[in-house]
Amino acid sequence: MPALLSDTDFRDTHVFIAGGSSGINLGVAHRFAEFGAKLSICSRSAERVEAAVRKLQDHGGDVFGTSADVRDYTQIDQALQEAATRNGPIKTLIAGQAGNFLAPALGMSANGFKTVVDIDLNGSFNVFRAGFDHLVKPGASCIAISAPQAIHAYTFQTHVCAAKAGLDMLCRGLALEWAPVGVRVNTIIPGPIEGTEGMKRLAPTEEMKKHVAKGTPMQRLGQKSEVGDAALFLASPMSAYVTGGNLPVDGGVTLTGASRMNEGMRQAFSSTSQNRA
Repeated sequence: MPALLSDTDFRDTHVFIAGGSSGINLGVAHRFAEFGAKLSICSRSAERVEAAVRKLQDHGGDVFGTSADVRDYTQIDQALQEAATRNGPIKTLIAGQAGNFLAPALGMSANGFKTVVDIDLNGSFNVFRAGFDHLVKPGASCIAISAPQAIHAYTFQTHVCAAKAGLDMLCRGLALEWAPVGVRVNTIIPGPIEGTEGMKRLAPTEEMKKHVAKGTPMQRLGQKSEVGDAALFLASPMSAYVTGGNLPVDGGVTLTGASRMNEGMRQAFSSTSQNRA
């Protein structure tokens, strides 16, 4: 009889989450904690890491927290070494860090563009490259948190579109190279998710949030726990033959293109610009 996800035991399983101190990634961390995993979370802000560790521990999580900037290979390498020393070899490695802001290409500095690419794309390479030596082989699962911008062009999001499209191809390349040693690499593509920094920036008012929700085929925003469930699946034996894939958790957004979201982003950018004036 096939195993069910509810039967999967993540106890004594080490899960490392870059960007795990907030938003979607903290929601993912909570789901793994609920299933008994040993957690290591990392982000640039030591204060946010400490706060996230307390939240996870309050819910019974076994958590190690450290601060590092994924853009700096030496820092993330050190963080991964510390985590492996504390919690053992890494069974699931998640690159979830992200940067975003609304800006037209002609209103964006070269440094602004570079920053997002460095966080999303170069940072993910650093996480996976530095983490490789600490992975359980065979059997490890590497997961990157991507976005619909990797598939469709979004207004005022050229930086994110470029970074996430590169991230998806990075993961496909790693999946191809690392499959022979039993390491799987996949991406999750969250759509508009309730209660995240991304939604606050891209849909800052309740009216905009409702507009975005109606623009999804499922007519609602997603929940952080639903992204966490996708990560649980990709980390579990149920996906043992899955690598190089992109798993949408988006209510069907990637099926319909970006027109509705683009309209919402234009409104959000216009509102933000007026508030600054």
